[in-house]
Amino acid sequence: MTSSTPSTTRSSATNRRRFGAQDIALIAVFAALIAALTLVPAIPVGPLGVPITLQTFGVAVAALVLGAWRGFCAVGLYLIAGFAGLPVFAKFSAGLGVLAGPSAGYLIAFPITALITGALATYYLRRTGSLSRIMLFVAAIAGSIISTHPLGILGMRINGHIPLDKAFLVDMAYWPGDIIKSLLAALIAAMVFKAFPRFAHRTFS
Repeated sequence: MTSSTPSTTRSSATNRRRFGAQDIALIAVFAALIAALTLVPAIPVGPLGVPITLQTFGVAVAALVLGAWRGFCAVGLYLIAGFAGLPVFAKFSAGLGVLAGPSAGYLIAFPITALITGALATYYLRRTGSLSRIMLFVAAIAGSIISTHPLGILGMRINGHIPLDKAFLVDMAYWPGDIIKSLLAALIAAMVFKAFPRFAHRTFS
């Protein structure tokens, strides 16, 4: 017969909390937030017309506030809703057909970006316990650098049928906006953590 140690009990309790009703509600709320941000008119950029939107801002906020896995699930739920036919993508588009468009790489990158950003933010919060806006900004922009932009460039290369170097140049137009959005996301996340400290004192990723 095996006995449960206190650490095992705590681990089991943590795992149960990951799938609690509150977590599901938060995932749904942040998925709705990302969808609502698409109501702000998109700004087409470059020869392919891939627009500047606030979706990346919503992804960063969700990841910083919720952490890696809940942020990933929130963004994933948003994408599932759009692929299922709800007009929650840029320019009120929807359906699997968007995966054939030049912005497909950016959409596919969103949940990966949330996972990376949330993991970095959680690591920082656990190690330091402080609420440095600069470090939260670093987490947000790192997710964008590692995932959003590379996959976005690849998507434009494949679906937009343009050379890789041209896709890279087109993508550079999104950098100033992403820096501003990452900074705003960090500021909002810091305010949320001050108002609701339990979000910063994470028991899960």
